Amino acid sequence: MSLLEVSNLHVSYGAIKALNGFSMYINEGEIVSVIGSNGAGKSTFMNTIMGTVKRERGSIKFYGKSLSTKPYQIVSLGISLSPEGRRIFAPLTVLENLQMGAFPRASSGQAAINKDMEWVFTLFPRLKERIGQYAGTLSGGEQQMLAVGRALMSRPKLLLLDEPSLGLAPVIIKDIFKELKLINQQGVTILLVEQNARQALLLSHRTYVLQTGQLVKEGDSRELLADKEIAAAYLGIKN
Repeated sequence: MSLLEVSNLHVSYGAIKALNGFSMYINEGEIVSVIGSNGAGKSTFMNTIMGTVKRERGSIKFYGKSLSTKPYQIVSLGISLSPEGRRIFAPLTVLENLQMGAFPRASSGQAAINKDMEWVFTLFPRLKERIGQYAGTLSGGEQQMLAVGRALMSRPKLLLLDEPSLGLAPVIIKDIFKELKLINQQGVTILLVEQNARQALLLSHRTYVLQTGQLVKEGDSRELLADKEIAAAYLGIKN
């Protein structure tokens, strides 16, 4: 049984078809990426999983059961999103942002939450250095670390990452993706949406390619990295 299975997903914004029959799956322990140009439907796909965008038809199953369309229930089931643009709580401190991420699991006890916060600080030591700093004063890279850390504080079984490299310098992107690989190795399944196709293909096990809401190609990420059509369309390599 797949951890997440999406079948024949259709989503529209008025007359604009954002997703047109998209299907995919992700198994426990995998990193799966979805790549495509701007307007391909990548972020719509993530927001539909989280229930913040309504689907017209199609099914989304988590551990074989139909997924709720209520975001708070989805987080409680074990799916967490680090959104495009980071969307950290700028007026709150780093600590307060992380505490907000743990809010859905308040019943698990403070000791467990503190343990997970130390795990986040191990992954992103800079956050511990900035623990009392207002999130809005962090650098772009630090804000992305905080967005990922906040999502991890709910202890997700499936972590959704929407454009984690957006607006970051290459050296910071390299650091972020190194930590994402470590997060996966420590037991978190990752679904990654990325416009930086090279980074996505290098990090993930399998990849789906979206074009104007439709699946145009899928397969092993390393094989797609060597695909001439993918290289020309998304990696800027002309053959």
